Amino acid sequence: MTLRERIKNRLNEWTNPSSKELKEILQSLNLSLDDLEPYLQSPEGKPYYRKLLYQNEIVEILVMNWSEIECAPHDHGESKGWIQVMNGTSVNTIFEVKEDGLPREIFDREYREGSFFFAPKKGVHKMKKEGREDLVTLHIYSPPIQGMKVYDLEKCAACVVSEECGAWWPDHIRQKVKEMQLK
Repeated sequence: MTLRERIKNRLNEWTNPSSKELKEILQSLNLSLDDLEPYLQSPEGKPYYRKLLYQNEIVEILVMNWSEIECAPHDHGESKGWIQVMNGTSVNTIFEVKEDGLPREIFDREYREGSFFFAPKKGVHKMKKEGREDLVTLHIYSPPIQGMKVYDLEKCAACVVSEECGAWWPDHIRQKVKEMQLK
């Protein structure tokens, strides 16, 4: 059975998984770094390379391998999800968004291999690799991410990005769904 078939068999039974159930699904897949290795590629100047492993209308699972570049603060639109550190160490920084729409850093936390952390709906965060070891993370989101908002704190701007863009300021106009100037 292929990795995609394993994931599909586990995910197709869900219609509206709760936050707790999403974590249980991710844990029950029991994926190893060896399972994910064939899907990893160079981030090529971006914070990470991501590979969609499976998606239906309810849920998506992605694997990401990280460069030395920190991703931009971002949310996951109307999606909630869990992130599992498969290898290395990640620093996850949480932001609070005030009335002016500009996110302000409130705390960060380090997560090591085997750790899980939650990404709430509309929650703003950023991630980066910590240390020398390669960082590989596995992500599950429900519903699949649409309308992700990426922030540029220096420009006081935000941008809703297309599905082809990740948690970085878009390189091409086609990756910008909507750009906003913040106060």
